Amino acid sequence: MTDTDARDDAVQRVLDHEASRAAGFTLFSSGAQALQDDNAYSDTRDGDQFDREDRQALRRVSGLSTELEDVTEVEYRQLRLENVVLIGVHPQGGQTDAENSLRELAALAETAGAVVLDGLLQRRPNPDPATYLGRGKAEELAGIVAALGADTVIADTELAPSQRRALEDVVKVKVIDRTAVILDIFSQHAKSREGKAQVELAQLEYLLPRLRGWGESMSRQAGGQVGGAGAGMGSRGPGETKIELDRRRIHSRMARLRKQIKGFAPAREAKRANRNRFEVPSVAIAGYTNAGKSSLLNRITRAGVLVENALFATLDATVRRNRTEDGRVYTLSDTVGFVRNLPHQLVEAFRSTLEEVRDSDVIVHVVDGSHPDPASQIKTVRDVIGEVDGRAIPEIVVFNKADLVDDDTRLVLRGLEPGAVFVSARTGEGVEELLQRIADALPVPGVELDLLVPYDRGDVVSTLHQRARVLSIDYAEGGTKVHAQLSAELAGAFSEFVQN
Repeated sequence: MTDTDARDDAVQRVLDHEASRAAGFTLFSSGAQALQDDNAYSDTRDGDQFDREDRQALRRVSGLSTELEDVTEVEYRQLRLENVVLIGVHPQGGQTDAENSLRELAALAETAGAVVLDGLLQRRPNPDPATYLGRGKAEELAGIVAALGADTVIADTELAPSQRRALEDVVKVKVIDRTAVILDIFSQHAKSREGKAQVELAQLEYLLPRLRGWGESMSRQAGGQVGGAGAGMGSRGPGETKIELDRRRIHSRMARLRKQIKGFAPAREAKRANRNRFEVPSVAIAGYTNAGKSSLLNRITRAGVLVENALFATLDATVRRNRTEDGRVYTLSDTVGFVRNLPHQLVEAFRSTLEEVRDSDVIVHVVDGSHPDPASQIKTVRDVIGEVDGRAIPEIVVFNKADLVDDDTRLVLRGLEPGAVFVSARTGEGVEELLQRIADALPVPGVELDLLVPYDRGDVVSTLHQRARVLSIDYAEGGTKVHAQLSAELAGAFSEFVQN
């Protein structure tokens, strides 16, 4: 057997070992595994998916390690993804909601690049203030983690810094919470300068109260003769500890990021002001993460926005232009998805991006119709819309992925939102009905006029088609007769063509 064959055989045994270990722990990973089954898009409805190739450009090539000849724990750790165990706490009667939340956490963990081995739920009125699970259950968790060979424990909530430290001391592996996983996904998917700055700001705000020093780093002093290089007598002082220095640097970096994000606002406001000046209505596509917002935008406009069966695939707002059947122009904006228990830091950091929702004329609220708990998704999205002062904006609820919904489920969803539209971005079902609902919901210009435009002023007729609602058009000896609805500003500009 050659060296290459031996290495390939080792890799195959590792993969077989991985499959056998994971076989018994699929309780909460079955829903998340669907994220790995991302079908290729063979038609043109999604436009050019160049971002998809960039995101998948880095892949591990197995069998290249020359460190060891046989399978050992060291080589196994080098070949596998991070293995995690999920934990959660729920009160009496909240088991179903807790299981749905834990399955969503499993999907988040797999999107971040982990393998979910098991999920554990504890019923108790409130999480333990010391170790989240309570001392006894924390010790049981330590045994499960050791038996499964997990690297990380993820809690389905935001842990207090003291809870995380105490639980780490018991289970002897890294402990993180739901917020840390979401921030990790955001850091992987951000691509624009503004998106990266927003994610970094949210990460620093999350990290600041969770700084932890080890050993001498907590007590290291900068004053006196540090390392023999101090200034000597008369210059010694308490100085800064390492953790104080880290805090000061984080505060300075956060201040620079806030200034940088604020600097992006004028360009975005200029674009929005330009649309307002030409009175172009805007429609914001909002909804839960992975509900199919980008797929719907691509189906309507061929926008070419990245479409991926993963949570938080879209972080940067995308604006595309569309036109109603009667010729009115409007914009469609794809926005960042929401999720239950969305970290407050992210809402604040992405407030500038969420302005597209707040300043829109209509909100298309996309819901995953095939999700087991669509009601909680709707509530979560509406809560976030309320945080950015968007509750008063007209809303069209869209149940996407209708091709995956049976008739009985449609009846249940119809009872949940009687005025909703059922749409499938994959098959095109319901898209025409949605476009008509958007056209009906757009603001209608308030002035109705009859205009006679000379034949040599074709530019006026073109402008009316773009910026007004043309109700009828006819041709007379003196020019083109146009019956249209205009804004007051536009009516004043075209007053010379008004027929008495």
